[in-house]
Amino acid sequence: MSFFKRRRHPHPDQLEADDHDTNVDQDLRLRTVRTAASTIAESIASERRAERRRSVRNKRSTFFRSKSTKSPEHETPAPDASTVQISGRRRNVYVNMPLSAIEVDRQGEPIQRYARNKVKTTKYTIMTFVPKNLYEQFRRYAFCYAVANLYFLVLVVLQVFSIFGAVSPQTAALPLMFILAVTAIKDAVEDYRRATLDEEVNTSAATKLGNWRNVNQPKDPRNWLEKLLGVNSPGRVTKGVRKLREREASEGPRIILNRTGVRIRASEAESSGRNMDSDGQGRHPEDIQSVDSHSYPPFISNDPSQPSLASDQSLVRNASTTTFAASSSSGVVNWSKRISGSARWERTLWKKLEVGDIVLLRDNEQVPADIIVLSTSDSEGLCYLETKNLDGETNLKPRKAINATSHILSEEDIERSSFVLDSEPPHPNLYLYNGVLRFQDRNSGESKSEPVTINEMLLRGCSVRNTAWVIGLVVFTGKNTKIMLNGGDTPSKRSKIEKETNFNVLVNFVVLILMCTIAAILNGIFDSHAGTSAAVFEADSNPSSSGVVDAFVTFASCLIAFQNIVPISLYISIEIVKTIQAFFISQDIDMYYKPLDSPCVPKTWNLSDDLGQIEYIFSDKTGTLTQNVMEFQKCSINGVTYGEAITEAQRGAERREGRADLPNPEEQFTRIAELRQRMQHKLAQGFKNHYVQPDKVTLVSTKLAEDLTDRSGRQRTHIISFFRALSVTQPYLLEYKAESPDESALVGTARDVGFPFIGKSRERIDIEVMGQPESYVLLKVLEFNSTRKRMSVIVRNPRGQIELYCKGADSVIYERLAEDHDTELKEKTSKDMDSFANSGLRTLCVAYRSMSDEEYLEWSQVYDAAASSIKDRDEKIDKACALVEHSLHVLGATALEDKLQEGVPEAIERLHAAGIKLWILTGDKVQTAIEIAFSCNLLKNDMEVMILSADAVDGTRVQLEAALNKIASVLGPPSWDPSRRGFSSNAKASFAVVIDGDTLRYALDPTLKPLFLNLGTQCETVVCCRVSPAQKALTVRLVKEGRDAMTLSIGDGANDVAMIQEANIGVGLYGLEGSQAAMSADYAFGQFRFLTKLLIVHGRWSYRRVADMHSNFFYKNVIWTLAMFWFLIYNNFDATYLYEYTFILLYNLLFTSLPVMALGAFDQDINAKAAMAFPQLYVRGIRGLEYTRTKFWLYMLDGLYQSVVVFYIPYFVWTAGPAVSWNGKAIESLSDFGTTIAVAAIVTANTYVGINTHYWTFITWVIILGSSLTMFLWIVIYSFFESFDFVDEVQRLWGDVTFWAIVVLTVAIALLPSVFVKFVKTSFAPEDQDVIRYMWVKGDLKDRLGIRNNRNDPAPMGGPSSELEAGPILGKPRTRSISEMPITDGYEPAPTHSPGDYTPLTEKPDGRTTLVGSSVEEFSSLPGHLTGIAVTTEDEDIGSTLTATSSTGPVHIATLSPSPPPSCYPGSDISILSPPPSLQFQHSLQAYSRITPTSYSRSLHDQHSTYSGSGNLSVPLDSFEMGICQSQQDTNPYQTG
Repeated sequence: MSFFKRRRHPHPDQLEADDHDTNVDQDLRLRTVRTAASTIAESIASERRAERRRSVRNKRSTFFRSKSTKSPEHETPAPDASTVQISGRRRNVYVNMPLSAIEVDRQGEPIQRYARNKVKTTKYTIMTFVPKNLYEQFRRYAFCYAVANLYFLVLVVLQVFSIFGAVSPQTAALPLMFILAVTAIKDAVEDYRRATLDEEVNTSAATKLGNWRNVNQPKDPRNWLEKLLGVNSPGRVTKGVRKLREREASEGPRIILNRTGVRIRASEAESSGRNMDSDGQGRHPEDIQSVDSHSYPPFISNDPSQPSLASDQSLVRNASTTTFAASSSSGVVNWSKRISGSARWERTLWKKLEVGDIVLLRDNEQVPADIIVLSTSDSEGLCYLETKNLDGETNLKPRKAINATSHILSEEDIERSSFVLDSEPPHPNLYLYNGVLRFQDRNSGESKSEPVTINEMLLRGCSVRNTAWVIGLVVFTGKNTKIMLNGGDTPSKRSKIEKETNFNVLVNFVVLILMCTIAAILNGIFDSHAGTSAAVFEADSNPSSSGVVDAFVTFASCLIAFQNIVPISLYISIEIVKTIQAFFISQDIDMYYKPLDSPCVPKTWNLSDDLGQIEYIFSDKTGTLTQNVMEFQKCSINGVTYGEAITEAQRGAERREGRADLPNPEEQFTRIAELRQRMQHKLAQGFKNHYVQPDKVTLVSTKLAEDLTDRSGRQRTHIISFFRALSVTQPYLLEYKAESPDESALVGTARDVGFPFIGKSRERIDIEVMGQPESYVLLKVLEFNSTRKRMSVIVRNPRGQIELYCKGADSVIYERLAEDHDTELKEKTSKDMDSFANSGLRTLCVAYRSMSDEEYLEWSQVYDAAASSIKDRDEKIDKACALVEHSLHVLGATALEDKLQEGVPEAIERLHAAGIKLWILTGDKVQTAIEIAFSCNLLKNDMEVMILSADAVDGTRVQLEAALNKIASVLGPPSWDPSRRGFSSNAKASFAVVIDGDTLRYALDPTLKPLFLNLGTQCETVVCCRVSPAQKALTVRLVKEGRDAMTLSIGDGANDVAMIQEANIGVGLYGLEGSQAAMSADYAFGQFRFLTKLLIVHGRWSYRRVADMHSNFFYKNVIWTLAMFWFLIYNNFDATYLYEYTFILLYNLLFTSLPVMALGAFDQDINAKAAMAFPQLYVRGIRGLEYTRTKFWLYMLDGLYQSVVVFYIPYFVWTAGPAVSWNGKAIESLSDFGTTIAVAAIVTANTYVGINTHYWTFITWVIILGSSLTMFLWIVIYSFFESFDFVDEVQRLWGDVTFWAIVVLTVAIALLPSVFVKFVKTSFAPEDQDVIRYMWVKGDLKDRLGIRNNRNDPAPMGGPSSELEAGPILGKPRTRSISEMPITDGYEPAPTHSPGDYTPLTEKPDGRTTLVGSSVEEFSSLPGHLTGIAVTTEDEDIGSTLTATSSTGPVHIATLSPSPPPSCYPGSDISILSPPPSLQFQHSLQAYSRITPTSYSRSLHDQHSTYSGSGNLSVPLDSFEMGICQSQQDTNPYQTG
């Protein structure tokens, strides 16, 4: 490949031109790749091109800068260029040095104060809860903050004054107070949970240096209030710290450190210190016991005098080591300084740490703040950090101590030290830090400085691994730490429907103001007329003599009378409904993860409807999609492939290709277990392996065992060399802990095959080769890094020869192979690695070369010089490594599988079918992310994958524009029509983007954001690699705001908190990376696959429920309020109440609220299993089709019509002549009239809600009928109370047939149009859910989905109902949009028996012949003529028997399975994957020139015919007509003519 050619000093312009030609064609279209292998190779090439460009630029800048540099020897290291852009004030952290004069005040106290190390993710405190929560609620519920606030409060105030006609002003404030109180309690519970988790983190234990003055902190840090109250005095041990020390019993003992890492208590130090060697080495490193679960330590010490690393909690160091260091080193320690010696390590809490504190970290402890490493237990100053909480990577990161402070080994050394750290201000970049350590050289007296980078910093949230102890300096605390800067404050989220409701409430508010204004104006006009009957019958009834004042009073009275039209009760109803929905979600057994004992926990209850509208999912990789477990699955040795495993990526690819020859997972598991046993038996016959762990063997290949044990075979030598290289090249540390799961998998497989890694010291590596020990002298280890993409080990083998073993990326190894290398072997190994990569496996190429002693000695001098250089050390080391890593010979290649979580590929496939796009945002490197994306079917081999890698804004712009040109040349111009939202799997080409963190940083620049947004939203998949937490949040915000799309973020680590909080819905997984993501999320559960049930079932249900609830709520308030308005026409608009006041109070509280709440809490348009089988239904939520303004206006108009009917039918009856009750009393009072209208309105509203309900349960019946019956019961009860207008009301009304006739007639006329429209729409223009619901109720969809019907089989096969059971569900297709297209796979019926299944039989004891067939016609070919076919029922358990008579005698044909017993389908009975029935399109395939149909057919197990349908189609929008069919001649209950 041309981009691998080496050149000397290329000109920058020429280099850019070459790269441009490589990436972009002449038509300015970005180059794309398809397969996994080519994608990985292209990503490596892109990174190498970017690295070359950076290297050339650095050389040019160094050349020009050197002209103006006089003496670089004493020059202070210049900060990185990126630091210039960091805003904020730099900080100086002093240790045993006085602060400068400009940094202290008049009292000598530090001016600059730093943030505490206490973190807070809660929204409220005890003091701020009431005002802040009230503000949040008014902000949340307001359609306009000021208007809503004013309206609800003014309404309460107005009802206090009797002049406005309020009957019970005391109860006016109760609804609003109840709403605020209930919501406040809910918010308090949510925030209390966050506070509890915060306290758990803040009270974690840490070790810091006590009895020592931290000059960076004031002597008395208390504020004026604390000083006034006399609390928290300096030096006082707080209650929390005291409890911690009592619990750990570690107050008094002194902690002493030892570079060997041996741990004993301080009481033992004095006796053991005299017996230690003066060099401080103690035990040999190889004697240290391992505590790693992946290890197999051969040296298990039974000597109780040698304590375990894991058992003791104190650390030891002999005081003589200090003397040794004093005589051999220099730096920040002033050995001649007199000290008090009172400093001691003491236990404290995380929240007590301050900037400038000296802390002690132990193995496996979490880092409590951002800390600069001063010294470690390693003699070279190294320590190892696990950063998966920050960047998602599980590989251990090496960190090193500052050279000037690396000799600090005790509290006395710290007291003798003096230096200042000049630090940059805090910023969120996880991969950048620039500081300078300044100190005075004790020998020369000169001021010296040493650069401090991210390689000397430990970040909060990480964990120390493989290091006995670390001494560090706290530089950033609390909210200034990088992990907190990448997080952000806990947001207050509101659902999309809740926001859109503001418009609807605003409309109702405008209608309310309009009605009140009309009533006030007309009432004022009527009151101004003189000589009317009002002067006699309504004398002195007006509040004043002024018409204007009377109009104002009427306006205010109408506000009170019509208040129900602005539904304040809607908000409390929604809170109750969403609480019920959250309860149902938490009780779903399908989302319960037993290993962690964790159900799905809704932490934010008011977002359930947003779950049904998600368009984009942003997912972390490590721990979210994967298990963080690596398995060695396959390998290629000398061109021969070994390994029997079938990966998830292979299964997904072959499913998409329609292949059905793959064994199911259960069969595959059984087969692999058998092969594993045969392989282990074969190996055990050849040699004895003491370290094999049979239950952990992942590389299964009987051929490998045969070749390895074949002493005469040529392949045996190659296999031994290959696995010997794997054992020797393991970068295991002294404690036998693997740096990463990859290395653990490699060494584990080598162990199980017969090549165990025994031990490693600084000079030697011990392994076994098929039972025989071998020892190698370790000469050099050339470490792996992201630039080199390889690691090498130089050893002297037992024969005395020097060999170099190298392993790394195939492209990197291949360009370093010997010129005379076997070409055939190279091609075979390369082809095998491509096959491995395309199967979703991580590949690693292993090679070797021999070296002479002279070559090694000459090279070693060059390498040592590079390693000891201060300037450009890493670059010089890389160059030195390149001098020896050449002329390699391939030994083979490994293929590791990063194990996915259970069900991840199927979940992603189902989410794609639902129209949801997925983005991966990970901190892992590009190649790792690509491999996982292929494994979980996010990236597919038929995709056009574009890799973006640039190191400047201009380069990023060129690549973004080229990528957009590429997509436009294939798919045409994009369309952002909201009605076409949702992912379509049937496009004629699919694209994916892979982008690294540096390029993403430029892409998120304000000038390039629109380009990146357009590109990403046109792609099926986007993979962002090496992304910081802040970049994750920015990416989510870009899509959320740029496309106004509903987003969901899911992750399991602290590095995911920022994007979880930024997304509309945040989901946290309980996983190996801690619970911080789950703490900050809106929903938390155990596995990624549960996301499908949460969205497609619960999310879709909740969205439809809340949408229908809103519409019905506005409707029922309109019908009630407008009926009162029509009454004003006939009483001069004087705001007289039509209804008895108790009806107004109880209408929304008791009479009509429960049916609407039942609709919002319990309704199901389709069953859960049907929703999972047809995920395409979810697209309606993405497009927001269930809650539109059109739907709102239709419900409002329906309420307007029904209010006219409800008022005027009783009105016309009353005007025709007053009725007379059975007791002779006339039915003519306002109370009689108003009660009749109220009863009709309430029954109509409740019945209307019942018509809109799809899922009738016992609770639904009770609530809907009970609400109306409660209203009737209230009339009875209230009639017996003394009142001036309602006493004996029940006797007057109920005894007259007129009342009942009016109510029935009014309800029927009011609801008739709605029922008619619903019937016509469902019958002649059904939506998808209507079709599926009919299939569920009337068809055999339950049988197809593996659910037993509640009804028994009406007749055995061949009976009268046989044709009906085999009949169609739908005959004629219906119109369907492109985004509602089906998933590509055909329908696979569940393996369960249905009525009418055949049960094959064996030969009967009576000698009868047993034949099995699927229909009577199939037996026509049998010998003899079959006659007298009969069905006999033997018993309930056996079923029905089909027999016939032939010329040779009776023949037993088959036994029919009995009908299953009736059962109720529970919500938890949902399978992981239930593909839908096959789909058929009406239009001919030949109508579309670009269509390549894929036909498929499947014979259903409970039918007699074979049905066929069409596969994937790619056609213009709105050209589909979908139907779920079995036969073209069958009838359609939704026939469309």
